[in-house]
Amino acid sequence: MIKRPLSVTIVGWLFIAAGIVGVAYHATELNIHNPFSNDQAWVLFSRLLAIVGGAFTLRGANWARWLLLVWIAYHVYISFFHEFSQLATHAVLLAVISYFLLRPDAKKYFQP
Repeated sequence: MIKRPLSVTIVGWLFIAAGIVGVAYHATELNIHNPFSNDQAWVLFSRLLAIVGGAFTLRGANWARWLLLVWIAYHVYISFFHEFSQLATHAVLLAVISYFLLRPDAKKYFQP
């Protein structure tokens, strides 16, 4: 068994924490009687994906690594419709997370 790189551990826990905080924050805005009346159900689903991706990244699942990269890339995409500072922040996060999850030691960790 290959030891998990510290960078993968940090990224995995970062996504788990972001997902939990996001679920806690956005759950109060969900309308139980009509959950799809606004985008809150999709936001909560996105946050749950972050938790699942982070947890399975810690377990060494290669698909989870790619899920996290797609998750943050999606946030870069939706940031195009907001302020430039959000776009820049998400773009920097995408670059940093990509660097840590695609490094040779991380690739070795995610190989079967």
